[in-house]
Amino acid sequence: MSNTDFFAHETAVIDEACNIGSGTKIWHFSHLMTGCTLGENCNIGQNVVVSPDVILGNNVKVQNNVSIYTGVICDDDVFLGPSMVFTNVMNPRSAIVRKDQYAKTHVRRGASIGANATIVCGNDIGEYSFIGAGAVITRTVLPYALMVGNPAKHVGWMSEYGHRLDFDKEGNATCKESKEVYKLVDGRVAKVA
Repeated sequence: MSNTDFFAHETAVIDEACNIGSGTKIWHFSHLMTGCTLGENCNIGQNVVVSPDVILGNNVKVQNNVSIYTGVICDDDVFLGPSMVFTNVMNPRSAIVRKDQYAKTHVRRGASIGANATIVCGNDIGEYSFIGAGAVITRTVLPYALMVGNPAKHVGWMSEYGHRLDFDKEGNATCKESKEVYKLVDGRVAKVA
């Protein structure tokens, strides 16, 4: 560790060669494994495991009881809800070593993953998407998409502030909190500059 400008609870375990950004907080009974990278101002809740070579951007919030396995990358401002689950092997067997087959999962900027959701490996999560509590993601998620259920279905769109967007006949919607305008074209949403 080259940086020491972070907080770690006395029960946290931090292995050698972890890169931890300034202002990050690591709480009770969490374990950061060799070679992981955490950006600035992250919050790692209680009983979290961050596996080798995982990369978390700045301001990532990881709630209690989350394991982030090798192959996962989270961009800035990602929220990982309590007890949500990542996987990293498609066909795990206890007696078969598949460390060379870890699938990548990229969680894009601003995405939120709800409590007890499961992200099946190899499926990227689009920027500012919103995965509902308990959802099981079995395919790539579009930016701003709202996904719920098992298997998860696309049921709507969310703003960057986390509010459901209601599009008019012209494909325009306004976030009720930020007043930012979004456009829906050909099944994809983008914020209007």
